[in-house]
Amino acid sequence: MSGVLPEPSPTHYPALVTCPSGPLVIPTSPADAAAPLRLSLIIPTYNEGKNVGELVKQLTALLDPVIGDGYELIVVDDDSPDRTWELAAQIALTTPKLRVIRRQGEKGLSTAVIRGWQAARGEILAVIDADLQHPPEVTVGLFNALAGQVDLAVGSRHVAGGGVSDWSFARRILSRGAQFLGLLLLPGVLGRVSDPMSGYFMVRRSAIAGAPLSPLGYKILLEVIGRGRIRSIAEVGYVFRERTEGESKVTWRLYPQYLRHLVRLRLTTPAAARFIRFALVGLSGVVVDMAALYFLSDPRSLGLGLTRSKVMAAELAIVNNFLWNDAWTFRDLVGGQKGARLKLRRFVKFNIICGVGLALNVVLLNLQFNLLHIDRYVANLIAIGAVTIWNYWFNLKLSWRGSSA
Repeated sequence: MSGVLPEPSPTHYPALVTCPSGPLVIPTSPADAAAPLRLSLIIPTYNEGKNVGELVKQLTALLDPVIGDGYELIVVDDDSPDRTWELAAQIALTTPKLRVIRRQGEKGLSTAVIRGWQAARGEILAVIDADLQHPPEVTVGLFNALAGQVDLAVGSRHVAGGGVSDWSFARRILSRGAQFLGLLLLPGVLGRVSDPMSGYFMVRRSAIAGAPLSPLGYKILLEVIGRGRIRSIAEVGYVFRERTEGESKVTWRLYPQYLRHLVRLRLTTPAAARFIRFALVGLSGVVVDMAALYFLSDPRSLGLGLTRSKVMAAELAIVNNFLWNDAWTFRDLVGGQKGARLKLRRFVKFNIICGVGLALNVVLLNLQFNLLHIDRYVANLIAIGAVTIWNYWFNLKLSWRGSSA
């Protein structure tokens, strides 16, 4: 006999649940479709033995009068050295709405949340930090916010009723700086909420079910907004509290992960795929533009003036680009609007927007060629690149999404 006691099992603690595995995809139907619930609240933990009991006590006191038996709490513990999972399983013996997952072989807050959602039985999926820095009473406000047609309810520190407690100036700057960086890289994701760094929210299962999730670090909300089908969002203010027990998990290593996550989302969101198509079409336009510019302006060919040649070459490129964008890049936005009149309207809008870009292009081309003496073809490439973002953004908003107006 070695004298080593066997590890506790579901026989000892019935609340222990096998951790889901495989791809990080939320199922369309609850894990137990025979007994669906209204809410599943995930509590990811690592060495939170000093806090988990108090958090469960407060949450059940708050949610019982509002939801009754229609909710569950799921602790997902990354095999903590302090055996948080075992303590939670002991608490579950007298708290039947609590289930526990001891996760071995995987680590990370975001993936812990997703594994909890995969095991969840609720139609609404939620997350709250285990360290009591997220005030538990806000869960009721978040749940009520989803009573209408809202897909996502986010606890925010940056709306009425929100704030931070005793953060240092440096910590405030880091938080706002990370948010600003995210707005630059992913305006369509981070720009939809006032506090995209929040880790306290509820989302309808139907809004994220089936979407392949691939989070890095601990900002799971970015993944939900970036990859989910989130049509409407509500925000509920809360004051972020200081930790009283245990050690903070926030370190400088999380910031490179956050940056990598932003870049990954930037490259894989539907908007990014559309922009890549737009850029590829733009490259074909560059070929048309360059060939026409050479034929029209080169002294060995027609030898026309540079400005006149540029205008004619650009218009040929605009026609080329419109035809490809209408048939490929923005095909999903065209939908049933395929009549000749609507197509002509899109072309007119496209031409006007690109015409403004062309004016800027011509100014930049002449400045570079006449003042900086840059080769005409290099200068033309630089000018084209400078107006690509302008053309994409305004055509997306006006030429195609506004084509039925």
